[in-house]
Amino acid sequence: MQQTSVARPVPAPSPLKRFWREYGWAYAFIAVPVLLFLVFTLYPVISAFIMSFQEYGILQSKWVGGSNYSRLVHDEVFWKSMKNTVIFTVGTVPVNIVITFGLAYLIFQTKNKWQTFFKAALYLPTVASGVTLSLVWLAMFDPTSGGLFNKVLALFGLEPVIWLGQSSSALFSLMLMTYLGSHGSGIILYLAAMGGIPKSLYEAADIDHASGWTQFTKITWPLLKPTTLYLLVTGVITSFQVFISVYLMTQGGPNFATTTIAYLIYDTAFVYYDFGLASAQSFVLAAMIVIVSVVQFKYFSTDIEY
Repeated sequence: MQQTSVARPVPAPSPLKRFWREYGWAYAFIAVPVLLFLVFTLYPVISAFIMSFQEYGILQSKWVGGSNYSRLVHDEVFWKSMKNTVIFTVGTVPVNIVITFGLAYLIFQTKNKWQTFFKAALYLPTVASGVTLSLVWLAMFDPTSGGLFNKVLALFGLEPVIWLGQSSSALFSLMLMTYLGSHGSGIILYLAAMGGIPKSLYEAADIDHASGWTQFTKITWPLLKPTTLYLLVTGVITSFQVFISVYLMTQGGPNFATTTIAYLIYDTAFVYYDFGLASAQSFVLAAMIVIVSVVQFKYFSTDIEY
C-alpha cells in the first residue's frame, strides 16, 4: 500500500528576524545621521557640561564643582555682556520684524513680476557671507570723512562721528547693521503666508463693508501670527548669539560696550584659555535662550481656526 508524504510546515521567522526584514533598511539609512549627531552634537554638549564643573587643562583637569558658575555671579564683564546682549536683542528683533512685515506687505500689493524682482533683490544679501557684510559695514563706518555715513553728515555740515570707537554709539552702530541689513528670509515667509490667506475672507469682509484697516486687524494680522512667532523666536535666538560683526568690527570694545555673551565665550576660551569658565558661560546662554523661547511660545502662540 502506497503512503502519501505530508509536507512539513515552514517555521515562522522569529519576531526579531521579521522586524529587521521589514525595517532593517530604514534603520540603516538613518544610522549615519544619528551617528553624526551623537559624535558632533550630543557628545560635545555633554563634554562641555562636564567641563563647566572643571578647571580644564589639556593634560590634566581639576574638578571644581560650581566654582565656575559662582565666578560668573561676581564677574562685572559677564553682566556687562549680558546687558549688551539683552539691549541688542530688544533693540533689533521687534524693529526688524516691523520692517520685514512692512516691506512684505508693500511688495504683496504689486504685480507678480515685481514681486519676483523684489524677492530676489532683498533675499540676495542673505546668501552673502557675514564676514563680507561686516567688512563692508566697517568701511561705511570709517571714522574719517571717507566713510559713507560721515560723508552724509558732512553734507549737512556736521562733524565726523567715530561710530565704532565711542561707547555711546558703538552698540547702536551694530544694531543699525541689522535695521538696514538682510530681511530677505522674513519677507519670503511673510509673502508666502499672505498668499495662503483665503480670498473668500476678504470677499466676505467687502460684502460687510469692512474697511481696509478692519480687514488688516481682523484677517491679515491674526492669520500671520504663526509666521510672526517663528520670526520672533528665531530672531531672538540669532541676536543672543551675535558674534561675527562684534569680532570683526569692534572686538568687544570700546570699554566692553559691544561685548556680547557669545563674544565673551570666545574670548574666555580662545584668548584666555579658560575653557571651564567658557563652558559655564555657554550653558548660561543656552538656559537663557530656552527660557525666552518657552516664554515666547507660551504667551505669543495662538491656535488659529479658519
